[in-house]
Amino acid sequence: MGEMVERRKVRRYDLTLPVIIRVPHERASETQRGKTLDVSTRGLYFVIDQEVQAGSSLDITLTLPAEITQGSEVMVRASGKVLRVEERIEEGDTRMGVAAIIERYDIIRDEPKS
Repeated sequence: MGEMVERRKVRRYDLTLPVIIRVPHERASETQRGKTLDVSTRGLYFVIDQEVQAGSSLDITLTLPAEITQGSEVMVRASGKVLRVEERIEEGDTRMGVAAIIERYDIIRDEPKS
C-alpha cells in the first residue's frame, strides 16, 4: 500500500493548553472552555463540550506559558472559522473535536513586573 503523505504546509505542535472559545454569531454568544491538542500559526485542533457548526466564526483566546515562549506568558487572541467537527470519547465522556483555521491573530505579551 502507498505511504501517507503530509499535506499540511505549516508544522503543527502537539500542545495541550487551555483555550476559551466564543462563537460571536450565536444567540447567547457564551464562552466555552476547552483544551488544544495541536496548534500552528494557521490553525488549531481543540476539544470542547458543546457542539459548534462547521463554517461558524470563532473568537479564540489561549495563553502560551513562559516555558514555551522562553520568557513571559503570551496571550494569543485569534479569529477563525470551524473547518470540521467530530465526536470524541475522552475518559468515557463525549466531547467535540474541532479543527479550525486561524484567519487573524494578535499576540499580547505580559509586561515585566517590577
